[in-house]
Amino acid sequence: MAQKESHGGQTEKLPLPNLVPAEFAAMGKKRVEELAKVQKELLDKLQETNRQWLERMQLEMNVASEFASKLTTVRSIPDAAAVCQEWMTRRLEMMTEDGKRVFADTQKFMEAATRLLPNSLFKGGGSLSK
Repeated sequence: MAQKESHGGQTEKLPLPNLVPAEFAAMGKKRVEELAKVQKELLDKLQETNRQWLERMQLEMNVASEFASKLTTVRSIPDAAAVCQEWMTRRLEMMTEDGKRVFADTQKFMEAATRLLPNSLFKGGGSLSK
């Protein structure tokens, strides 16, 4: 409690001002809840992305195994070239898909991460210098 000395030399106790009004507490609670929600969303997206990439790695192993099996059965150089060309075509398709997936995943993460920033950064045209 704050004390104030009166004219007679006695001290009287003054109530402390309410440093955290209920509105501030409610705003803080809401912000923490929003933060937890966004973090959970980011974690869910990360888990889904990890699952998809694990599936992708398994597919790549299967494609490589299939290539090796086909290559061991060829009897001529033109057949080997055809198998190699088929494998390279499939790999290029997979790399294109991987690029699209990386872009889409990055976009999802960035959208979720921007919700972690305070809304005040985006007021007034979205300039960070204000």
